[in-house]
Amino acid sequence: MTDRGQLDCVIIGHNEPEFEEYESLVRGYGEDSEAYRDLQLSFVDLDGQKLTYVDLLNHVLKIAHQNDERLNARGDFKSCDIPNLAAVYLTNYLTKRGFKAKYINLFQHEKEKLARYLAQDPLCVAITTTLYLLKFPVIEIVKFIRERNKEIKIIVGGPLIANHHQRYRKDEFIIALDDIGADICVIESQGELTLWQIVERLKRGKSLGDVPNIVYSENGESRMAELIPESNSLDENSIDWHIFSDQDLGATVQTRTARGCAFSCAFCGYPIRAGKLTLASLDSVEKELDSIRALGNVKNVVFIDDTFNVPLDRFKDICRLMIKKNYAFNWFSYFRCSNSDEEAIKLMAESGCKGVFLGIESGSPTILKNMHKAATTEQYVEGIKLLRQHNIMTFGSFIVGFPGETERTIDETIDLIGETKPDYYRAQLWYCEPGTPILRQRSKYNISGEGFGWQHATMNSLEAMDHIERMFLTIDKSLWLPQWSFDFWIIPYLLGRGISLERLRGFMTLANKLLALEIAYVPERQKNIMQQGYLQGMVGMAKEWC
Repeated sequence: MTDRGQLDCVIIGHNEPEFEEYESLVRGYGEDSEAYRDLQLSFVDLDGQKLTYVDLLNHVLKIAHQNDERLNARGDFKSCDIPNLAAVYLTNYLTKRGFKAKYINLFQHEKEKLARYLAQDPLCVAITTTLYLLKFPVIEIVKFIRERNKEIKIIVGGPLIANHHQRYRKDEFIIALDDIGADICVIESQGELTLWQIVERLKRGKSLGDVPNIVYSENGESRMAELIPESNSLDENSIDWHIFSDQDLGATVQTRTARGCAFSCAFCGYPIRAGKLTLASLDSVEKELDSIRALGNVKNVVFIDDTFNVPLDRFKDICRLMIKKNYAFNWFSYFRCSNSDEEAIKLMAESGCKGVFLGIESGSPTILKNMHKAATTEQYVEGIKLLRQHNIMTFGSFIVGFPGETERTIDETIDLIGETKPDYYRAQLWYCEPGTPILRQRSKYNISGEGFGWQHATMNSLEAMDHIERMFLTIDKSLWLPQWSFDFWIIPYLLGRGISLERLRGFMTLANKLLALEIAYVPERQKNIMQQGYLQGMVGMAKEWC
C-alpha cells in the first residue's frame, strides 16, 4: 500500500472567480448581449468600480465603521460562505470509510490553506462542479494545483462533467475534458462510490482499469470506463457533523433529506441527471439534525432538497420532528405551493421556518402549462398568502422568455407578483439548455439557438431581456434579489452574521435604486448626484447596525 503522507484526498467546493475577471469575460460577448445584460442586473458601477451586492455591502460597512477596529476584525461578508454541501458530503463519505479527507470551501479565499494541504502530498484532489456552467473556474483550480504539486492526481466530477457528457459526442467530450486538464473525470451524477473506488485504488497503488464511470489517461491515451449507475443510500451516508466539530463552520449550514426530483418541468435537466426522487428515512433526518445541534453554534439550516415538501405527509412529519426536538435553529428551503395546505404551513412556522424559495416561474397559466409545472396561479396566490400570515419570508423565482411567451404572458407574471407581493423576487432569462425536455419540441415552437441566445415563434432572447429590465424598473411591491453573489441562500448566511431581515431590506431597497440608475440610463451628472445620495443613506443605516 502506498503511503504518501497524512492526507488521502482534498475536496474543493466552490470557485467563484474574481468578479472583475468574470465581468470582463462576459463583457467580451458585447455590452448589448443577453449574457452581459443579464449580469448587469447583479452589480452596480461606482466611479468605474463594478461591485456585486456583497461587495457593495462590505464597501458601505467599511465607510460606516472605518475607525472601529472590532468591526474591521470581523472580516468581510463573502458569497457562498457556508459549508459547500457537496464537499462536506464527500469528505464525510470518505472519512466514514477510513480515509483521511479535508475540504476547501471557497477556493478564492482559501488558497493558502489549499497550498498547505498540497504540501502534505495527498493522493488526490477532487474538484466538485455543482454551480458551474463554464469550464474556466475548474481550469483555474487545476492550474493552481499543478503549479504546487505536479504529482497529485486531480479528479473532477459533478454536473459540469455530466452536462458535457450529455451534450457532446464521445470524441468531442474527450476534447472538452482534455481542456480542463484533470487526470480523472467522473461522469456519474452521484459519484461518491466512484470517488471512493478511485481513492482506494490510488491508496493501494493499483490500476484504475476496473473503476466504472470515469475517463482517465493510460499510456498517453484517454480511456472511458463502463458506465454503471450508482444508487447510494441516503441513510447510510447521512452527514455526521461531529466529524467537522473542530472546524469553524459558521452559523449557517446546508443539508438535504432527499435526492432527485418528483417532477419533470420542461425547462429543467436536473431530474434527468439526478434520477427519480429518493428519500432519507425520518430516523436518518433526525440523526443528522441532532449532529448539527451538537455543533452548538448553528443558527440556520438550509434544506436544499428540490422537493422538500414532497411527499406532503413526510414533510409534515419532519416539521413535527423539529417541533418535538425543539432544535435551536431556524430553517429555509425550497417550497412548492402546489403541494401544501394550511396545516403544513402552520407546522413550518412552529418548527422554525423563516423563509422559502418559490420556483413560481410564471404568472401565466399558458406558460405554466407549456413548462409542465403541475401548478396553478391560484395555488401560488393562496400559498403565498398563508406563508405571509405565518411570517415566513418568500422569494419568487421567475423565468422570462420560455417558448410561448409573449408580452401578454409577461404582464400576467407582473400582475401575479403585484397581487402576491413576495418579499423578494428575481426574473431570469430562459436559458436554452441542451438536453432539457422542451427541446424535444423545437419544431412545435420553432426554437433555434441555445444558451442565452435564442428565438422561438413568439419571442427572441433580446426581447425577453427588454421585458426583464422593464420588470426590474416597474415592480415596486417586491424587492429584486440579484443572482450573482447574492441569491436567496445568502439571506440565512447574513442572518447568521448578524444582519437582521429589517436591515437587509433597508440595504436592498437602496441597492436596487443604485442599480436602477444603471439600467434606466440616467444622465451622468444626475446619476452621480443620486448615487451619492443613496450611498449616504446606506452608510447612515449601517452606522446604526452595530
